[in-house]
Amino acid sequence: MASWGAWLAVAGGGAIGSLARFWLTGVFADLTGARWPWGTLAINVLGSLVIGLVAGVALAPSRIDLHPDLRIFLMTGVCGGFTTFSAFSLQSLELLQAGETLAAGAYILASVVLCLLAVWAGWSIGRPI
Repeated sequence: MASWGAWLAVAGGGAIGSLARFWLTGVFADLTGARWPWGTLAINVLGSLVIGLVAGVALAPSRIDLHPDLRIFLMTGVCGGFTTFSAFSLQSLELLQAGETLAAGAYILASVVLCLLAVWAGWSIGRPI
C-alpha cells in the first residue's frame, strides 16, 4: 500500500497538471480557434516529453536518485493530470462522426508520431551519457 505522502504527491501533481491543461487548452483555443484540437495535441506532445525526461533522469541506472514521492508527483500526478489522451480519443471520435475523416486521420497520426518522438527525446535528454 502506498504511503500518504505518495497519495498526496499524486493528488497535488494531478491538480497542478489539470490546471495547466485547462489553461493551455484555453490559450490554444484563443489562438487557433476550436475547429481542430491543437491544444490537446500540444499538451500530449509536451506531456510525453516531460514524462520521458523524468523517466530518463530518474529510472535509468546510476542517474539521479529522485525520491519515489517526487517521481510519482511528476510522472503520475503532473503528467497524468496534464496529458489528455481521453480527450484525444473523444475528439478523434467527434471528428469522425462529423465526417472529417481526413482531419481525424491527420490528428491521430500526428498525435501518435509526435508523442512517440517527444517521449524518445525526453528519455534521450534525461538518460546517462
